[in-house]
Amino acid sequence: MRTALRAGVLVVLVLDSALLALGELLFLPQYVGSVRFPVTVLVAAVATPVLVRRAADVSPRPLVAAAPLLTWFVVVLGVGLAGPGGDVVLPPDLRSFLLLAAGILPAAVVLGRVRLAGRRHDPVKPPGSGSGTGGGG
Repeated sequence: MRTALRAGVLVVLVLDSALLALGELLFLPQYVGSVRFPVTVLVAAVATPVLVRRAADVSPRPLVAAAPLLTWFVVVLGVGLAGPGGDVVLPPDLRSFLLLAAGILPAAVVLGRVRLAGRRHDPVKPPGSGSGTGGGG
């Protein structure tokens, strides 16, 4: 993939994660009948790891792969704790914890797998096996 195309795809993934975080925050207090039903927790658990995996397809570098997760986290905390007009959008209850856990943990697992896969493809040479100029005999 060309560099400009990769950068464009990464920008779209980061914007998507920001919009996803906003939507999840806005729909977190949803009710089904008279019962609180935070369906956005399920959305976070599915969508955030997908965004991290797609970012890893753009570049295997850990910071690039983590960009959607970091963006999601910053938006959730930033808007959730200091929302529009100073409102607190993240309710101080179990729903907020579930949203953060569902967004971060599965994406962190995917990020860990990406890093492990990158290490398997780029093995570290053992000491003394390089092409050094230290002479040889």
